[in-house]
Amino acid sequence: MTFFGTRGSCPCAGEGYGIYGGNTSCGLVRLDGSDPLILDLGTGLRRVSDVLCETSAPVHVAALLTHLHFDHIMGLPFFTPLHVPGSRLTVHGPSQAGSTLRQTLAGAVKPPFFPVELVSFRGQIELLDTADEDFSLGPYKVRSRAVPHLGHTLGFRVEAGGRALAYVSDHQAPPDRRSVPESVLELCDGADLVVHDAQFSDEEFEKKPHWGHSTVGYAVQVAAESGARQLLLFHHDPSHADRDVERLAEWARGLPAATRLQKVTAAREGVTIDLGRQ
Repeated sequence: MTFFGTRGSCPCAGEGYGIYGGNTSCGLVRLDGSDPLILDLGTGLRRVSDVLCETSAPVHVAALLTHLHFDHIMGLPFFTPLHVPGSRLTVHGPSQAGSTLRQTLAGAVKPPFFPVELVSFRGQIELLDTADEDFSLGPYKVRSRAVPHLGHTLGFRVEAGGRALAYVSDHQAPPDRRSVPESVLELCDGADLVVHDAQFSDEEFEKKPHWGHSTVGYAVQVAAESGARQLLLFHHDPSHADRDVERLAEWARGLPAATRLQKVTAAREGVTIDLGRQ
């Protein structure tokens, strides 16, 4: 998995974001000899275009979308293949109350919010409502489950090549930060890599207990309790500069639960994790 956006809530720029990056949630999963799989459509999606569009040939690619908050969809209209006739982007994501995924996204990508309507792109966009289900995308076996957050939100488990990746980008921790939802444990069970919401410190969570996110410590607990091998702290708060992310990651590695994991690190934009070599 390569990370093209690790930031939460809004994109950031400046000297303090040179290590962990300022683009919002987006990743690319690749298996040798197979088409890649995109995770979320944040501002990092624009850079994914550079990887997929090495030629002017049409691109066919699937994406897993956790939810519809701005930081997870802002990259969609800037995805270069959508301007190439014959290209197709198939998005699996959550429907909303009284509205399909297609209707909701079409309402966000149109004037006055954006100068061009979603239906005007030259490439094809297929938007598929996804709930708690298991399905296959080429060689990838995908499991989607509802995750507590603000609005209908999904987490995903992707299995391929004998490895398992759990992607839980946004997760509302319970007030006591002790119990873990069965749906999240199911996604993370024995995973080789868990990418989990770690937006807040304990002190920040006390001030924002219902903002829809987890603490760094709770992310460690989720990964340890599910028997995962490795944890990547993700969805970094926009107020956390590089030094803050590094400090929180170091603190996380010192937690007792972290001893049950092989590795605890913070996700960095531009970095690739090769599970096939671990």
